[in-house]
Order: sequence, then C-alpha cells, then structure tokens
Amino acid sequence: MEYITLNNGVKMPKLGFGVFQIAKEDCERCVLDAIKVGYRHIDTAQSYFNEEEVGNAISKCGLPRKDLFITTKVWIDNYGYEQAKESVLKSMKKLKVDYLDLVLLHQPFSDYYGAYRALQELYKEDKIRAIGVSNFAPDRLTDMIAFNEIPPQVNQVEVNPLHQQIPAQENMVKRHVQMEAWAPFGEGKNNMFHNPVLLNIAEMYQKSTAQVMLRWLMQRDIVALAKSTHIERMKENIEIFDFFLSDEDMKKISELDTKESLFFDHQTPETVDMFVGMVSDRKGKI
Repeated sequence: MEYITLNNGVKMPKLGFGVFQIAKEDCERCVLDAIKVGYRHIDTAQSYFNEEEVGNAISKCGLPRKDLFITTKVWIDNYGYEQAKESVLKSMKKLKVDYLDLVLLHQPFSDYYGAYRALQELYKEDKIRAIGVSNFAPDRLTDMIAFNEIPPQVNQVEVNPLHQQIPAQENMVKRHVQMEAWAPFGEGKNNMFHNPVLLNIAEMYQKSTAQVMLRWLMQRDIVALAKSTHIERMKENIEIFDFFLSDEDMKKISELDTKESLFFDHQTPETVDMFVGMVSDRKGKI
C-alpha cells in the first residue's frame, strides 16, 4: 500500500474501498472481504444508508482500530452547526468507533459553513483526525480555505480518465488539499472498461483496465476509492503496487480527457434542484 500525508500530518492510504450503492444486506460481508484482502481505508457516508453495516464489519474484522482509516460524510440535510455535530456523533455510534479518521461535507449546498464549524470543533476535540469536503469546485474550495481556521485536508471529487480534473488538482496542490477520486472507473460509463487506449496499455502490463486506471491515479498522487462486491475483483483492484506506467502511457491516458463530468455538474442550477429533491426524498431517513 502507498500512503500520502495530509496537510495536518495524518497519513492516509492512497487506495480505499468505497461502499456507495452496496446494499445493506451485502455491505458487512463486502467490507470484511475488503479488509481480508488488504484494504485498510474504508469510505462510507450518511446518505449511503450502510454505516451500521460498515461498523459491524469494523468490530468483527479483528484488526486494531489504529490500523484502519475510516471516512464518512455529512449529508446536506444535516448541515448547520448543531445538526452536523449531532449527526457525526450519531455516525460514530453506527460505525462503532470512538473517533473517525476523516469526515467530509458531502455536497457544496445549504449551510455548509455551519456544518464545517462543527467539523472543526470535533477535530479540536480529537474525535476526527482529518476534515474536508466533497464535490467542491475550485472557487468554493478556495473560499472554504480562506475563511476558516482549519483548512480542509481533503476534497473528494469525480476523477477518471474521461474527466481528469487537471485545473482542480492544480488548485488543490497549490493550497495543500489532497484530491480524492470517487468513481475512478466512471461506473463503466462510455464503455470505459473497454476503451481501446486503456485496453492496449493493460495488455502491455498484463493487467486489467481497472488496474491501469487505479495505477494512473496513484501516479497522479490522487487517493482513489475502488468498489466491488466480489472478493476476486477486490483483490485484483488492490494489486496495483507492483508496476508503474511509463510517461508515454500517462500521456496517452491524459489525451482521453473530455473535461466533462460523466454524471452531473455541481455548478448548475439543475444539479442544485436535483439535490433539493434528494434531500426531500431522504427526509427523516438518515
């Protein structure tokens, strides 16, 4: 495993196991399988509805708490100072931990300033080792850094070969915020697993296209979250530390960038409307 050091000195595994869209009935098994094959970084969120199952796996895995890096995210409807703080403490109970390694604000909407004040306070109380945001565009991230006592340690955003986020990463590097990639495979959209460029590179290294994508992220110093419900695929995804892509290969992948999200643009009114609807649908369920 490779590690990066956050701007507060905390070490974070560069490859994590994400549990987005893993059903409650499968989640505990999947996390136990992920830990079994070597993952030590587990990423969940209040809005994934599986924190308790992740907590069950953490308590059963047999590893010391210090050997795991656990992330959760505060949902929009829990923003605002008091509610955010209460929700994080509730997440800790669900996850069966007395501290969290990383807590992120999941989306750049509603009262994220109030919620971030709560994260800063919990950080000072040693209940959270690192704090940050998710899906914050460069202007919003820069604003958070400029007007808060504790700068975000991490910004988790969509990064994959078709949406490479080069300017966003340049801004994060400049401001000492670690980029973390969700959907590193783009959920297979645009036939990404069968992209001819990626297939050709994978063949040269006798690796899968998924392994090539994850290795590409490692070499860009981006933390990545891989997800699978199959232990064989989990094992394959973590076997990326025994090869390096050449500069030429990295350049070929860089030319795949469309500079457009495969999902949605967080900076459009339509996306805000979509998340307002999601908040309404999930009211009282988180």
